[in-house]
Amino acid sequence: MKIGNLIIDTPVFLAPMAGVTDYPFRIICKEMGAGIVYSEFVSADGIIRENTKTLDLIKFEDAERPIGIQIFGSNAKIMAKAAKFVYKKFKPDILDINYGCPVPKVTKKGGGSAALQDLCLMDDITAAVVESVPEIPVTVKMRAGWNHDMIVIPEVGERLERIGVKAITLHPRTTKQRYTGNANWDYIKLLKEAVNIPVIGNGDICSMDDMINMFEKTRCDAVMIGRASQGNPWFFRDANALLNKIPLPPPPTLLEIAETCKKHFNLLLNNRGERTGTNLMRKHFSNYIKGFPGAAKHRQKLVTAPGLKEMKIALNNFIEIAKFNS
Repeated sequence: MKIGNLIIDTPVFLAPMAGVTDYPFRIICKEMGAGIVYSEFVSADGIIRENTKTLDLIKFEDAERPIGIQIFGSNAKIMAKAAKFVYKKFKPDILDINYGCPVPKVTKKGGGSAALQDLCLMDDITAAVVESVPEIPVTVKMRAGWNHDMIVIPEVGERLERIGVKAITLHPRTTKQRYTGNANWDYIKLLKEAVNIPVIGNGDICSMDDMINMFEKTRCDAVMIGRASQGNPWFFRDANALLNKIPLPPPPTLLEIAETCKKHFNLLLNNRGERTGTNLMRKHFSNYIKGFPGAAKHRQKLVTAPGLKEMKIALNNFIEIAKFNS
């Protein structure tokens, strides 16, 4: 498939997730076969102030390409300035606008899915960003509406296409739903029928069957995987096999899981430092280490390890046990 002039080999993408899709996790998912990986969402205000921590969220390696950088904000001029800065300094393949985050901390300041309440502002922000980075495709990730009385699909899709957006990812819940209830895939189908640009489906894809069902029921061009990839980057490996009509590989062995944990941990330590790396890895251990006998015991030791030394000892013990059971 193509987004603008960008050719993507695999229509299964890694969703932008705050606190999750940093470089270590992105590169693991890319190696597993993710077609596009996205950064965590990045504040436009932080970008134009050239805040060090903000800019660190944007840094990536060429091995991750194609990569999208996602930005959020509520002011058209600031968003345009931030988009131009990101392109000039980092040269991503895609610039994505976040109109989907439902978290009150973001929406109360007018960012994320707050734009669904003011479509004129959404138009202004989108047009400004599109104009600021003509060199790369601008895409949008959004929700179906603010609440069930304010559904904006498919109208918004048509507006965004006219402005120059090259693809739309739709998470078909409302802002008020956040992550409760079910994602209404009918909205993805409606959007696909209304626009001529690629539509990427997102929401409630937890298995290979879910992925195939979304493609078949919505006719979307690609799918975006979020929570189902946490602790399971093998999702992308399996998706590639299924879409290429080759036999699914067996589930990862305990040793594969343990070795991936070690790789992920080392990448975090190298990329984020000891303190941040150990703290972030606790969450990832919780996602990786589950679903097998004794998982709770190993997970507890790793998650509660007081420091780097103790965490490494617990991880090495887990790897030795995995080797013994292989």
